[in-house]
Amino acid sequence: MLQMLITGLLWFCAIGCGLLAGLYFAFSTFIMTALGRIGQASGIAAMNAINTTIVQSLFIPIFLGTTAASAALAVTALLRWSEPGAMAMLAGGVIYVLGMFIVTMVLNVPLNNALAAADPASDEAASLWARYLTDWTFWNHVRTVASTAASALFIAAIAAR
Repeated sequence: MLQMLITGLLWFCAIGCGLLAGLYFAFSTFIMTALGRIGQASGIAAMNAINTTIVQSLFIPIFLGTTAASAALAVTALLRWSEPGAMAMLAGGVIYVLGMFIVTMVLNVPLNNALAAADPASDEAASLWARYLTDWTFWNHVRTVASTAASALFIAAIAAR
């Protein structure tokens, strides 16, 4: 029974990390570039609309559920270290929680909050928007790589089992 639960969590995390990696990849490769090209006020308004909408979508249950399951798998790997796939399970969980969840909460969300508080037409917003496009996107690249790596590691753990 426990083996089935672990396998189910591995599949959930592999798919969840993959879905989020794809979302972050889209932002890193073209969405942020497009928002930077449409003008400051429009770009800020669009990003604020995205940030408001995303927390009211299926993104949040997948974001939180994958994070919780990844943390649980990392702990399980430590407790069941001698089992096949434990190293990949631990690495996937740690990389995902640190590289995606912690980066999001400590770096991306505060940038989103600062952007939401800004007057899009102000001179201050111009500086904020330029910094946002650079900094938020850099940390989004980190989330993309972490989510992709975690997905691959969870798939490796499944294969090893």
